[in-house]
Amino acid sequence: MPAPSLSCIDHFVLTVASIDAACAFYRDALGMEVERFAAADGTTRTALRFGAQKINLHQAGAEFDPKALRPTPGSGDFCLVSDAPTGAWQAHFHALGVAIEDGPVKRTGARGPLVSLYVRDPDGNLVEIARPA
Repeated sequence: MPAPSLSCIDHFVLTVASIDAACAFYRDALGMEVERFAAADGTTRTALRFGAQKINLHQAGAEFDPKALRPTPGSGDFCLVSDAPTGAWQAHFHALGVAIEDGPVKRTGARGPLVSLYVRDPDGNLVEIARPA
């Protein structure tokens, strides 16, 4: 019997050393909206929203259950897609003092060819910003 089909990613979780530092980076460098919301258990959670997706943040040492088996700051490596020209991202990162780890380079994404830049967030996660080629 084949598996049921999946349609998209709703969210993923990053374990971070500092919620405040992560929020500042993703808000200022990547234009995400910081969202605080009440979880079912009554605690306040933090997420980074962009488009129809979000990244939930877990404070290292105080993760919410259930969680990854070995939640570790800096273990993420993911790609975010943008329609903005790569040069606009380069200028933006330069103005903010965000080092570009690699790029622009040609890559292949889930939907085809990409031109990508790579930066690191405050925890060392590798964040790929890609534009369809």
